[in-house]
Amino acid sequence: MIEPIGVETKSIATSLGRMVYYTPTKTPWRNSGTEINNEKPTMVFLHGFGGGSSAYEWSKVYPAFAPDYRVLAPDLIGWGRSEHPERNYRIEDYITTIVEFIEQTCHEPISVVASSLTAAFTIRAAIERPDLFKCLILTTPAGLSDFGEDYTRSFFAQIIKTPFLDRILYSTGVATTTGIRSFLENRQFAHPERVYQEIVDAYLRSAQQPNAEYAALSFVRGDLCFDLSLYIKQLKTPTAIIWGRKSQFTGPEIGRRLASLNPEYIKSFLEIDDVGLTPQLELPGVTIGLIRKFLQQLTTSTSSVVE
Repeated sequence: MIEPIGVETKSIATSLGRMVYYTPTKTPWRNSGTEINNEKPTMVFLHGFGGGSSAYEWSKVYPAFAPDYRVLAPDLIGWGRSEHPERNYRIEDYITTIVEFIEQTCHEPISVVASSLTAAFTIRAAIERPDLFKCLILTTPAGLSDFGEDYTRSFFAQIIKTPFLDRILYSTGVATTTGIRSFLENRQFAHPERVYQEIVDAYLRSAQQPNAEYAALSFVRGDLCFDLSLYIKQLKTPTAIIWGRKSQFTGPEIGRRLASLNPEYIKSFLEIDDVGLTPQLELPGVTIGLIRKFLQQLTTSTSSVVE
């Protein structure tokens, strides 16, 4: 994979295998002769799903928080450098391993920044274990079957359910330079000119890891999708939501409906103009500024009004 400067690679053992994570602890983040990282509050950055996803998704954002936070950015099980068990992945696999990761790496409630479907899993993890979470800052949190929509009935999901054909489509249409670039330019980003070669290379390296197709195909088949509207009212962790107005998979109107179901704990809902599914890659500077704004708001404000 491709990491920023000063990042150390570590790992933990989860119930589904070893999970690799990245933390900025080397020069220039380390003070000479002093180890102060454990004294800082912790922030965890969780990437979303799609062919070639990994912690790289947040790599243009999380170093900005290294001076003030102990930053952890894992590759989730089945993605990046983490283990890739040969299994049909389920929703509970990711809720469980997110909780296990936090339990093993953190010793107090933490701030979590998460993306897309993983952000929806994080909401469910926070409902199950509110003691682990201080606040949530989420980009495009959607279960992809929200308000009764059934993603599994989509044409592409039905094709991917065909045995053998699914792996052929993955190896020839997803885990290639052309496939990765096409998806990023046409589906993930609002502006194709914002996709540069390093992004393509990072996604491709993750997509070509041994057994990477298992998690990716579970996602595309819809095995990991659910209706977040059935759960979000139970959330009791202060939360802010960022939504790219040009997100093709789930539009901001879904996000507003979800936020309106829990105005007491979803403190802010903000649409960003001219950006797609991953503002953290497309407009990292803007995303950093918004995370800083929401961190301050969520940890100091008692307002319960959705913006």
